[in-house]
Amino acid sequence: MPFIGFAKSNYGPAETYKRILDELQRRGFEVRFSKHHWMGDAPFGLVIAETNRGEVAIRWNLGKVFELRLEEVQKEDVDEFVEDTMEYLSGD
Repeated sequence: MPFIGFAKSNYGPAETYKRILDELQRRGFEVRFSKHHWMGDAPFGLVIAETNRGEVAIRWNLGKVFELRLEEVQKEDVDEFVEDTMEYLSGD
């Protein structure tokens, strides 16, 4: 089953990406492939990962501390989540 997630982070984009992947591993996800999208002037981004437990898409934004919430969803929900986030990131 795929997952969508919402993260808050008090780190920059590169460290946030690393912490999200580390947290997924801590929760039992084996990340096989991942990619990270963000705009240089926007305080948020998107991490997409292929894992042993299905696809994971996580939208992150700046916050006071690092935290991550995951929800198990249907495949079409992940696709819509990724599409909406990518549109927002590209300014469309």
